[in-house]
Amino acid sequence: MTANSRRSDTEPPGLETQRREVETLLRGGELRSGDSWYVVERHWFEQWKQFVEHGDQNSSSFPGRIDNSELFEDLDSFHMKERLVENEDFLLLPAEAWNKLLSWYGLVEGHPPLERKVVDLPSTLKVEVYPVEIFLCLHSNMENVTTAQFSRTDNIQSIQKLICRLFSVPPGSECRLWMKSSDSSCERLRNIYVSVLDACLSSGMTVIMETRNADGTWPSSRPQIMRNSVEDQDSYRGQPGVCGLTNLGNTCFMNSALQCLSNTPPLTEYFLLSSYLEELNFSNPLGMKGEIAEAYADVIKQMWSGRHYSVVPRVFKTKVGHFASQFLGYQQHDSQELLSFLLDGLHEDLNRVKNKEYIELRDAEGRPDQEVAEEAWRNHRRRNDSVIVDTFHGLFKSTLVCPECHKVSVTFDPFCYLSVPLPVSKERVMEVFFVSLDPYAKPVQHRVVVPKAGKVSDLCSALSEMTSIPATQMVVADVFNHRFYKIYNADESLSCILDRDDIFVYQEEEQEEQQEEQQEEQQGQVLLALYLRERSHYRDYGSGSSSYGTSLFGHPLLLNVQRNSCSREKLYQLFLQRLARYVRPPDPSEELEEEEEEDDEEEELYKTQTNGISEDEDDAERASQSDDTTEPGPAPPQPSLDHGDEAAANNGTATRSEPPGNTDPTDSNHGNPAAPGNPAAPGDGANSTDQSEPAAERDTTEEEKEEDKQEEACSPSPPANEQPAKRRACHRKKKCLFTIAAVTSNGTTERGGGEGGSAVSFNSQSFVAIDWDPEMKKRFYNENEAEKYVKHSSMEVPQQQSSVQLQECIQLFTTVETLEEENPWYCPVCKKHQLATKKLDLWSLPEVLIIHLKRFSYTKFTREKLDSIVDFPLRDLDFSDCLLKKSLTNGEPPSRYDLIAVSNHYGGLRDGHYTSYACNKDNSRWYYFDDSKVTYAGEDQIMTNAAYVLFYHRQDKIRKPTLPAPSTSPASSTQAANDITSCKDDDDAELGAASSSVTMETD
Repeated sequence: MTANSRRSDTEPPGLETQRREVETLLRGGELRSGDSWYVVERHWFEQWKQFVEHGDQNSSSFPGRIDNSELFEDLDSFHMKERLVENEDFLLLPAEAWNKLLSWYGLVEGHPPLERKVVDLPSTLKVEVYPVEIFLCLHSNMENVTTAQFSRTDNIQSIQKLICRLFSVPPGSECRLWMKSSDSSCERLRNIYVSVLDACLSSGMTVIMETRNADGTWPSSRPQIMRNSVEDQDSYRGQPGVCGLTNLGNTCFMNSALQCLSNTPPLTEYFLLSSYLEELNFSNPLGMKGEIAEAYADVIKQMWSGRHYSVVPRVFKTKVGHFASQFLGYQQHDSQELLSFLLDGLHEDLNRVKNKEYIELRDAEGRPDQEVAEEAWRNHRRRNDSVIVDTFHGLFKSTLVCPECHKVSVTFDPFCYLSVPLPVSKERVMEVFFVSLDPYAKPVQHRVVVPKAGKVSDLCSALSEMTSIPATQMVVADVFNHRFYKIYNADESLSCILDRDDIFVYQEEEQEEQQEEQQEEQQGQVLLALYLRERSHYRDYGSGSSSYGTSLFGHPLLLNVQRNSCSREKLYQLFLQRLARYVRPPDPSEELEEEEEEDDEEEELYKTQTNGISEDEDDAERASQSDDTTEPGPAPPQPSLDHGDEAAANNGTATRSEPPGNTDPTDSNHGNPAAPGNPAAPGDGANSTDQSEPAAERDTTEEEKEEDKQEEACSPSPPANEQPAKRRACHRKKKCLFTIAAVTSNGTTERGGGEGGSAVSFNSQSFVAIDWDPEMKKRFYNENEAEKYVKHSSMEVPQQQSSVQLQECIQLFTTVETLEEENPWYCPVCKKHQLATKKLDLWSLPEVLIIHLKRFSYTKFTREKLDSIVDFPLRDLDFSDCLLKKSLTNGEPPSRYDLIAVSNHYGGLRDGHYTSYACNKDNSRWYYFDDSKVTYAGEDQIMTNAAYVLFYHRQDKIRKPTLPAPSTSPASSTQAANDITSCKDDDDAELGAASSSVTMETD
């Protein structure tokens, strides 16, 4: 055990003290360069918060040791998964808070602490969650590669020193370094004193070192790998602008935005003609010293040279990270956010106004709109004058009305793009798995339509219509990593359930109506959560808890049991019955021999640690060979048998073709759905129609009673007056398939619980686990069958794709709305903040109009991506009905636009892939850009539900193409379509799932 995983011997403070101390450290945690912070898996931290806020020292929500398993790609290398998101997948804790949690709870055995340093980057202090991972090798032997991690603030000299040490380069050797990117191009690292960040080194790149020969020459003018990059592309001649952009690692969002801007004719021609050189503004405090404009110009010139299949925008990406820390690293981002930053950065770098004057803004105060608008535009141009303003800026009218004094405030404000809302549906489609009480029925996947602002009870009602099971008999749970992440109450909002969550709905037993007063608490029912665990091959006697020697597997279950029927033998039989579909009872010929007598002491110690069934209290369970169950009805807590238990003992020679039925031997039809003993064979997977029929009772025969008496000596729980020696001899013959342990909600063995006694005490919501020996699991547990499920017919019906006209979105943009409480307006008359009504109207439009479709909807209650198809025209988008400026004088532009580019987003909220469609300005041909891949595109392919940002060019400014459109034969068109399909397949690699998905097989 490492020092970092060992818990201190001192007793941790009270829960309230723990919560207060950690919260104080989190609130006071400031980022200081060089400090250490620690990465903690969010689910574990949320479990800890729940424990200290609502639990007690023996609460079932006890989180166990700090467990970061979900953050690792595998538990061998402990390499962190890519694209993890702060506050969704993990949290960052200052060192003091981490050390306290570590001393109180410890770290899972063998796991390394995820320590990360605070680095001082050009524009911010940041915890470097993902250091730069670089491959290192010598030019003389590029097959021998090693990997090392560096901070972005490390200098290149530190890399050089490490290579010398790793590859035993003789001291004093003269050497030089090259960096090789994923596209196989190499560049010389000339300045070894610059930082990794400034050198544009990123994860996945290779640094190659070569040393000077004894005769003073270098082994090569460039490493051999260079001959496959620049030289090869020198001979390539293609259509200018038809050029891919290499994905540097989750940079598809940037590539998509760049392709759209690259195919915006007035801006691209401005850079290709080098007009920007005369307008670079190096003194603008709001700008970036011209660096963004120069980096962008370099990318555009390469893309339009016609000499490259694909360009590597590495320097541009690094510059963006320099000046916008949110784009540092290689996590996924939003193409529209990048576009917004880039247009603003280019504007400030190219602003022709060197000294911005102060201008006091005036309200309209009843003046004509024309006068106020012209004044606002003049004032805007006095401070902002660039090619970006010339090309992309328009003007809209903003009207605010005070709800109290009815003061009307009118202003005219410039805009660079329109963010228009999409009509939001009031309904939501959810996919859930329904788990029936019938143990032989596979889970069924359903697709249901529920109110978007509904409650969990609405989900149950919708599912009830499909299953004919009353909604009151349903429990909804979120299953994550083989455990219940959350069990929902009926009145909880559906907004807390995300589309990516694995939702299971479990059928409960029907409860009889009680006319009289509700029974005492101890006579009520317990909702039992059942986990499946597998023991490790080793036994860890030193940890004090066996939970670290077990691992969860399979799908958990929820089932109701009577509080006074929680004896271990009854639970054992009940669990066997509920797992009958994929747990095989032993054949009559199979004798499960108990361990040798010399191992009994060791076995007893193990049982004590695992809170399993001890030998003394559950002798007869070891003799049980069938999956019979006792009906969870009223019974004494002591381990004495009723007729059902005796029948279970008699059934030790039952076969799979005759599965046990109801524990009451008088029930001939086994029709109680609460304890479904299906008379059909377990292997059939079929449901007998008898199950839905009421049970027909019959009298127990004298022969059966006699058999019960004869078998009584070896029944699962012998009479209380039986001799100990006789009991000992009986239980040694056979043993149970699994043992039962009381556990916490995250599956770790509950502290101080479940030891001794034949009855188990449970709260209203309790968690238990059945622990399997690896050998027993291999023999009797059918993993393939356990993972199967059935698709309901609702899954076969394709989801209807709702569509909306672009004009509807623009009308929503101009609809009157009330300001939110977080963003009130200060009324100059009332002298206080008011929730005024606001209306936006379009006054004038720019040459190139960018329309951002607000597909990502964030409210107090919901977060979702809207997949509606927006019907946008490729030609003749007319704004004449939307513009307030009706009287157009001579020379003023018309209001019709043609589409020139689209940025697409595929995927969900947290992840996805960006591509783009764009029309080449020289030949008017549409192309599909998917990172480095470029294919022809037909106009009928452009409008999809992935369209995210639209670029429109005003018709009076559109240039005629300088080249004829390339003719494509049917064969080439087919090839283009195939290319696009293959691109979409490749996209799947980037559609990462941050959460654990259902690993079930469809039947």
